[in-house]
Amino acid sequence: MKIKITLAVTLLWVATGAFAQSDQAFIDKATLAAPNAQLKAAAMVIKWKADYTYEVVRPGANPNALVCYDKSGTPGQQALSVECTNQGNLKRAAQNMKAEALGDKAKSEAALDVMEKDGTREKPTFGSVWYHFRGADREHGSTHMTIAVPGATAASLGLPDKGGSGGVWIMNAGTSTAHLMTPGE
Repeated sequence: MKIKITLAVTLLWVATGAFAQSDQAFIDKATLAAPNAQLKAAAMVIKWKADYTYEVVRPGANPNALVCYDKSGTPGQQALSVECTNQGNLKRAAQNMKAEALGDKAKSEAALDVMEKDGTREKPTFGSVWYHFRGADREHGSTHMTIAVPGATAASLGLPDKGGSGGVWIMNAGTSTAHLMTPGE
């Protein structure tokens, strides 16, 4: 009897350790896009489900702060594709992933355009940052960062709405997708 209990406890301990390790590996991968150790440590980490809801793998240190997730290998994404943004942007991120699941960039953009026109497109939190890390793998990935400014125009922000000037500019000005682009990204 003592052997059975010891074996059961050992198996439970091993299984728990394996889950913790896999959770930690997932957290480490999902937070690759976070720009520094402090934000990585404080970020909420989620795992997307097939129905575009999510489970929380690790709660964040601050409500409505950074949330990170893995989109690797999903339609429209590179082999390694992770993203971090404000928790207030999760409904929009789900819409993005649902549209990307159509598997064709033109179809995805058309679906998002319909939502934009009929007013069902979720707006991102104004001023929130979207951090991305994408590539074939960790060694061949690159970062990209944008700042959401839904509805912003060249007139409202005093920034150009076309790139090429060497400075920050507004992409998709006047839409819920408007965001600031930085040179070199």
